[in-house]
Amino acid sequence: MEDPRLIRMRQLVDEVNEHAYRYYVMDAPIISDAQWDKLFDELRDLEKETGTILPDSPSLRVGGTILEAFTPHTHLGPLWSMDKAKTREEVEVWAARAEKLWAAYNEDAVEKLPPIRYTVEYKYDGLTINLTYREGKLAQAATRGNGRTGEAILEQVRTIPTVPLSVPCMDTFEVQGEGIMRLSRLEEYNKTAQEPLKNARNGAAGALRNLDPGETARRKLDIFCYNVGYYEGQPPYRTYAEMTAFLQENRFPVGEFFRPCEDLNQVMEVIEQIDATRTELDYLIDGAVIKIDDLRTREVLGHTDRFPRWALAYKFSAEEMTTVVETITWEVGRTGKLTPLAHVAPVELAGATVKRATLNNFGDIQRKKVRLGGKVWIRRSNEVIPEIMGGVEDAEYPGEEVLPPEVCPACGTVLEEIGANLFCPNSLSCPPQLIWRMVHFASREAMDIETFSIKTAELLFKERDVRQVADLYALKAEDLVDLEGFAEKKAQRLLDELEKSKTRPLGNFLHALGIPGVGRKTARDLAEHFGSLEGLMQADAQELEQIDEIGGIIAQNIVGFFADGHIRNGIERLLAAGVAPVHQAVEKAQDNFFTGKTCVLTGTLSELKRDEAKALIEQAGGKAVGSVSKKTDYVIAGEEAGSKLDKALQLGVTVLSEAEFLQKIGYLGK
Repeated sequence: MEDPRLIRMRQLVDEVNEHAYRYYVMDAPIISDAQWDKLFDELRDLEKETGTILPDSPSLRVGGTILEAFTPHTHLGPLWSMDKAKTREEVEVWAARAEKLWAAYNEDAVEKLPPIRYTVEYKYDGLTINLTYREGKLAQAATRGNGRTGEAILEQVRTIPTVPLSVPCMDTFEVQGEGIMRLSRLEEYNKTAQEPLKNARNGAAGALRNLDPGETARRKLDIFCYNVGYYEGQPPYRTYAEMTAFLQENRFPVGEFFRPCEDLNQVMEVIEQIDATRTELDYLIDGAVIKIDDLRTREVLGHTDRFPRWALAYKFSAEEMTTVVETITWEVGRTGKLTPLAHVAPVELAGATVKRATLNNFGDIQRKKVRLGGKVWIRRSNEVIPEIMGGVEDAEYPGEEVLPPEVCPACGTVLEEIGANLFCPNSLSCPPQLIWRMVHFASREAMDIETFSIKTAELLFKERDVRQVADLYALKAEDLVDLEGFAEKKAQRLLDELEKSKTRPLGNFLHALGIPGVGRKTARDLAEHFGSLEGLMQADAQELEQIDEIGGIIAQNIVGFFADGHIRNGIERLLAAGVAPVHQAVEKAQDNFFTGKTCVLTGTLSELKRDEAKALIEQAGGKAVGSVSKKTDYVIAGEEAGSKLDKALQLGVTVLSEAEFLQKIGYLGK
């Protein structure tokens, strides 16, 4: 016979959660606070008595044990960034592009897409949260991270009273929302806080990324949910409006503003209305989000490698204010270029305190008439990046002329002036240049050395005399364990990451070298054309100019780069340390199985990263896209493949296992 105390606990959990939903989400309580406290206290007493806490118990919202670290979490579906617009013209360009794709599809489709209609909602300014539900319970919560992998913050998110711990829907799905701190709550919190929060945005982000869930609970955050990013099986909705209804039926707090629009005129009218009234809100928004309503149309439009083609973030005009320039310092980057940084009298803009603003170069200072001690217009561009717009003529603040530095502030070398920019030519020993080169080398789009940060680079430079990227591969555990912030576990992880990086694709390695004018795409093009590091190093400018989008200047940059004896020595040291960049070449003897074919990757691949598999398909003459349709030729399914695999089977699209894909692509291994 089941313990009657557990039966009562289930009753109390359901009852207290129901009242919490009515209070926090619906704003329509049906019992008093004292009655709610009585039910909650009874539940807590039973939990202590039985030693059991049910997974959807409201007591979990209080915040429990302090965590040691955040753990990575792989999202079931991707969390895309959004393309941005600041003018009506940019919105019209986006809409025209979507309508062109819509029309092209409808020309040949048997089942036509409906006319395009839009929705407009607030763009909340907090921290994106991804909620995972399984069998009716909140199973995981994570930050957005890079869109594929975030940090697990389940214990923190459980403290948000508006996040449902249980839902009627028993399927597996992910809901995306924005964690926020209301402005009224910020004011209340700061009345008693030992260290007041500067703004609501940082208050929310800091609470959710705080290892102490108790602190998260004390900030009393809120959430607005706006999207189902993943649904296992066939979702019970066809339009965005129906998706929103699904969220409401499952007790998710959806956005407080949602407007369907028939055309762009209505869209812009609604956006103007939002902009005019946003200061009246009890939370921060930094724009509006425009979406195409029909979900099938969204699927057809698909995504670029960064953004969905069916959504656009309209960013409001930045706030502007005058302040005084107190001083200007100069920062040195990895190329030796000096960038001025203006330190200004603090001003509050868009909910954040601004104390510094960047300028492009000394020419920018002159053009904008910036003076030390003088007034300037300052703007948080798109409410994110502070920038100086120009000087203000004010007799009370005449200011002094800003003079360019003559020597490098970091190493004392006499500077060189190239155009409007100042450069430190001491590339061999200028500390910031060496440090930032290491950071660039280790970055995700280059050698992808996880755990390596600017702080790590500075520490290794100062304490272990690491000067070149090749020095990284000579590090041993004993070199790291005694460093500040390091211990045996972290030291070994960095060494493991360095070892893994030795066999990165050639394109990543070339990007990591920091060749002037060579970005990630050009580096991949060079790898594809030459197939080896040796081939590229021996190339002349004439051969380089035969490659698309490489002109005379970049060709000369590449030739000059590899002709530099110091650089060649550094590359030789890398190779001697075991760094062996490889080009994932397709066997020419193959019958070009993927030439002209459209492929979709889904699930987790064991042999390759997703980007590497995509690059192989493109090298073989194929096309890798993000969504499955009738035009898809092959779906490559790894482990834990989800809805894309289901859709491929429904449409009769050929499905290849990872092993079949590797065999047909001619993959020879790393």
